[in-house]
This record gives sequence, structure tokens and C-alpha cells, in this order.
Amino acid sequence: MKPVVSIGVCVKNGENSIKQTLDSIVAQDYPHEELELVFVDDGSEDNTLSIIKEFVATHDISSKVFHTSWKGLGHARNMIAANASGDYILWVDGDMILERGYVQKQVDFLKDHPGIGVAKGVQALEPAANLLATLEMYSRAVGKMIDFTNAKTRPMALGTGGAIYRIGALKEAGGFDENLRGYGEDLDIELRLRSLNYLLSTNEAKYFDYERLGLTWHSLWRRYWRRGYCSHYFYHKHRGLFKSYKNSVFASFLLGLFHARKLFKLTGKKAFFFLPFVYGFRSVAWNGGFIESHLKSYEPN
Repeated sequence: MKPVVSIGVCVKNGENSIKQTLDSIVAQDYPHEELELVFVDDGSEDNTLSIIKEFVATHDISSKVFHTSWKGLGHARNMIAANASGDYILWVDGDMILERGYVQKQVDFLKDHPGIGVAKGVQALEPAANLLATLEMYSRAVGKMIDFTNAKTRPMALGTGGAIYRIGALKEAGGFDENLRGYGEDLDIELRLRSLNYLLSTNEAKYFDYERLGLTWHSLWRRYWRRGYCSHYFYHKHRGLFKSYKNSVFASFLLGLFHARKLFKLTGKKAFFFLPFVYGFRSVAWNGGFIESHLKSYEPN
């Protein structure tokens, strides 16, 4: 039987979380014979690949496993798309957990909304392992509490992890940009899909992501420094779409204050008023990575 949904898993060094991700896929109430799994392990140096191979050998979902040597997210996602047999691709990160009905809800949503090319559930709002992780998790959730079908949200990324794509739409848009190796491949493809008049939307299906495991200031700094570093090519490709002042520490602090007020009204928890300081910290890290990448691009050969 030809699968309806191809679940694409791009992962690197995910041995601490990949098993929970796989367990949540197996637990889906969607018919397993209508699913397939396509893995790309992009240069793991831990036991991730062994865990995936053991899983494939002991479960009933049709699977394909590929191993590359760090070619980046754009390349990994294109490899999955090229080897997917379904009508849809559901992207699942190696540190996500899906609620039991997640796949069924995404498929039903796209069937009921033919104009939508990409749909995604929402992050479950539950406390993480520590305060910083909780703040980071809720900050991503509140950033997606918007109407993505509105043209005004065009510069805002829905994000690939947990999103379901129509394969036809993905191919029409030309696939992912393989120059975007570490960050930005999601917003880049979303911009091209929007230009082809495909809509993006969220729905009420829930997922949990990596923040449930906890977070340190050091790892948060490294994450946003890398995002800034990897965003250099993306920002030059989409020159004019983004305003540089929006990445300033002051603008980030104000956005954090806005999100804090929104989350306080939603939850009644005063701890969210630490968010402006977290946003400022992230902005310093992001700009540091971006500036270093910018300077390196002008170094003489």
C-alpha cells in the first residue's frame, strides 16, 4: 500500500531524545500501513544512528534510513523529500514528542483546507525542567499565537518541526535551499510557498519539544549565536524583507515585554516578566554570531 504520510526525521547527535520521539510516532492512532518513516542522520557522533536502526528493525512502520556527513538541514530535508512516497511530509525533529492523534489531525486539517500548503500544531504549554527552559518554550509558543494566513505575518516563520507539507506544494516551490545548512531553511521555503499563493496555518494538535529536557544560559547563548551566524546568507538572500533594527537589543527587550504581558494574561504567572531580559540576552548572542559571519564573508582568500 502506498503511504499517505511520510514522516521525515532530520537528526544529529540526538541520542538523549530520539527514542522518546520514535515512541510518540509509534503511538500514533493513524494506520501504520499508511505511514512511512524517512530518516536522515546528518553526521551524528553519538549512538543516534544505532538507536534508529534498532527501532526500524523492531517496528512495523515502513522505513528508510540515510546517513550523511553534515551537509546541513536544507540538504537533509531535500533528501527526505526525494525519497518520500506519501502525499504529505510531516517533519518531526529528533527531540519532539507528538500527542497521540497528531498525524491524524494534520492530515484531516489539510484535507478540509485545500488552500493550505503547510499546517502545524501548537506547542503544549506545560512547565519544562527549569525556569529558563519554561521561558524559552513559552516564548516560542506565544510567537506563533498569530494568524499565519494573514499576509502581515509573511516575515514570521511557522517552522518546520511538527509541520505537515503537501509534497506537491514543496516540489512546486523548488524544495529547500541547500545553502541554508543550519538555520532559516524553514522561513525561506515558506516565503516561496506564500509567493505561489499557498497558505500557512496552525491548528490545535499539540507537540512537546526539546525544552522539556531543561536549558542553561550557556546552551541558550550557543543556540542564538549559531542562529545569528547561520542567518547571514538568509538575510542577504532576502535583503529588504527584514529591518535590521528589529534585531537590536532594545527592540528585542520591547518584544519580550509584549510577550510577557500576553503570557501573564494567559497564565497569571509573574515569572514571564523575566522574558524581556531573556530576549535581550538572545539578541546579543544572535548579533554576535551574525557579525562574525558577516566579517568572515569579507575576509580575503
